[in-house]
Amino acid sequence: MAGPATATKGPFQIMGQAHDGIDPERTVDSFGGEIGRGQARTIRARWELQTVTRVREAIALDLTARGVSDEIVSEAELVATELVTNSLRHAAPLSDRTVRIHWKARGDSVEIEVSDGGAETEPAPAPRQVWATSGRGLRIVRSIAHEWGVQRDERQTTVWAALGGPSRRRVGP
Repeated sequence: MAGPATATKGPFQIMGQAHDGIDPERTVDSFGGEIGRGQARTIRARWELQTVTRVREAIALDLTARGVSDEIVSEAELVATELVTNSLRHAAPLSDRTVRIHWKARGDSVEIEVSDGGAETEPAPAPRQVWATSGRGLRIVRSIAHEWGVQRDERQTTVWAALGGPSRRRVGP
C-alpha cells in the first residue's frame, strides 16, 4: 500500500491528501462539531500540544466536506499547523486556557485565524537563517498565503491567513 502523496510548493514539501484514510461518513469531528455545516467553524481547543493534530484533522475533514480542492485543504492544514504551533510556543493562552481557531470557506478561498492571549512581541516572520532548526513558521505561512496579518488588542492576538484568493477583510490603513 502506498503512503500519502506529496506535492511541492516552492522549496517546501507539503503532505498532500493528508486527510486520506479518514472515514468519509463521519459527521462530527473530535471537537464535537458538525463537519461541513454552516458558513464557518470555530474551535476553542485546550492549550496543549495534542491540539495541533486535532485541529489539523478537523480542518481537513471540514474543508473536504465543503468541496474545497485537495491543494487548498493541504495548504490549510499546513498553515493551521504553523499558526497553532506558534501560538502554543510563543504566546499565552486565552483567559479560559484555550486557543481559538476559526475558519471559513467560500469555494476554494479559505481564511484561517488563530487567537491566543498574546505575547510581549507581535508575531512576525523570523529573519532567514540557513542553519536554524526552528523559526520558519510565519515564513512558511507568508509563502503559502495569498494574504496574512495580525490583529492585536489588550486581551488577545489573532494571526490570520487567506488561502486560494484575497481576504475579505481590509488590509492596511
